[in-house]
Amino acid sequence: MRVVQLGPYPPPHGGVQTNLVAIREYLRRHGHTCDAINLTRFRREDADGVHYPVGAAALMRLLWRLPADILHLHIGGDLTLRLLGLALFCTLLPGRKTVLTFHSGGYPGSPAGQTAARATLRGFVLRRLDGLIGVNPEIAALFARFGVRQERIRAILPFAVEPPDRALPLPEQVAAFLSAHSPALLTVGLLEPEYDLAMQIDVMGEILERYPRAGLLIVGAGSLEESLRARIASKPYRDHVLLYGDMPHAVTLRATLDSDLLLRTTRYDGDSVSVREALYLGTPVIATDNGMRPEGVHLIPPSDAGRLRDAVCDLLSRELARRAPGGDGQENIRAVARFYEELLG
Repeated sequence: MRVVQLGPYPPPHGGVQTNLVAIREYLRRHGHTCDAINLTRFRREDADGVHYPVGAAALMRLLWRLPADILHLHIGGDLTLRLLGLALFCTLLPGRKTVLTFHSGGYPGSPAGQTAARATLRGFVLRRLDGLIGVNPEIAALFARFGVRQERIRAILPFAVEPPDRALPLPEQVAAFLSAHSPALLTVGLLEPEYDLAMQIDVMGEILERYPRAGLLIVGAGSLEESLRARIASKPYRDHVLLYGDMPHAVTLRATLDSDLLLRTTRYDGDSVSVREALYLGTPVIATDNGMRPEGVHLIPPSDAGRLRDAVCDLLSRELARRAPGGDGQENIRAVARFYEELLG
């Protein structure tokens, strides 16, 4: 089977990137060919089957010449005209089946999602695809509202977990920080306004009154990096907050395993991969209630620093037993591979 994945390719290591890479690695381990085409502004040299075309014309030429049985497009955020045009182009290429995973878990409840209907450009394009994957049941139901036939729709969670090797070394700065701070709080995500990271930094002052050795480790990259570093530097407790930056996925999982809590505070969020991974590894999670968190997450209202502080202190005061992971963490990726096989008949 020859598959081409299209979407954001790391770095940075966001949820969509992680899902794309997990599918690619699974397929290659099982003897299939899987190239990847990066669709973001982050550029590198083409290598190891990962391509970085510049511009629409170069992308279309690449798609035309790459051999593929399956073209799998990953979209997060919005169904923009540019991405709809790309999806439509993929359906016009002969000899390929086209699959789309829509990762934007909050889209069905957004103003754009509420206008979903068969008689729209979005509906026309989505109905031309051979397979559609929603990362939660709400997105799967959204596809049906666009007129997509049920047999073409799958709801498959967007995460896979390779249980981290405890022998995997953490970066020296991270290892030193975790060694010096207990309890350790971790947040993983893009450094963007929707993740409300300034609130986490600010509330650490109150958490430290109860837990003087506590530390907050922030992993991720994004447009707010400079302003967040300045905010941390302005705090008297600056040594208790480490904004590390982007981190390879396996190392992030290793840090998750060594942390006491994962924080996911958001103003807008879908089905977070980091939340699912932390739960799988047994790390307790505090997250903003977005109406679609998995069972086991401790929920708080949006942008409520007091409730975040109380939830952190409450969980840290308990003796929480970590449960062992169930399965091998690859169940969702196997479901994607089976969907490919069904499409190819």
